[in-house]
Amino acid sequence: MGEKILVVEDNELNLKLFCDLLRAHGYAAEPVRDGREAVERARLFGPDLIVMDIQMPHISGLELIEQLKGDEGLKAIPIMAVTAYAAKGDEERIRDAGAEGYVSKPISVMRFVEAVRALLAARAAEDEPDLPSGDRAPAANAE
Repeated sequence: MGEKILVVEDNELNLKLFCDLLRAHGYAAEPVRDGREAVERARLFGPDLIVMDIQMPHISGLELIEQLKGDEGLKAIPIMAVTAYAAKGDEERIRDAGAEGYVSKPISVMRFVEAVRALLAARAAEDEPDLPSGDRAPAANAE
């Protein structure tokens, strides 16, 4: 399996869909059904990316993103928000909370996978040692 992705989603069907899609594309997907467990599971799993629903019971995805970004050991992990929110300003609020990517539901399978790849590529580029300009892989945009 390739990079590790933590999937935080309370809806069982969406959780299965996201994990199945990720596994089909060679990623190791770890499901989390309860957002209250996400920070601890992230510490244990050590994901390369977190896919996060925004509207969950018990804790909002926005609050959870802020907790993850406030944790010294987890703040560098990119977060892709997946949400049914589509109102003007929602994407801005989600990005202001700390999410690096945003995909709205219902998801387009190709857009979802492309956004995952782009965020992982951007993180890999950030992790590369400093190379002479022109030798570094270009950072991808998750949009």
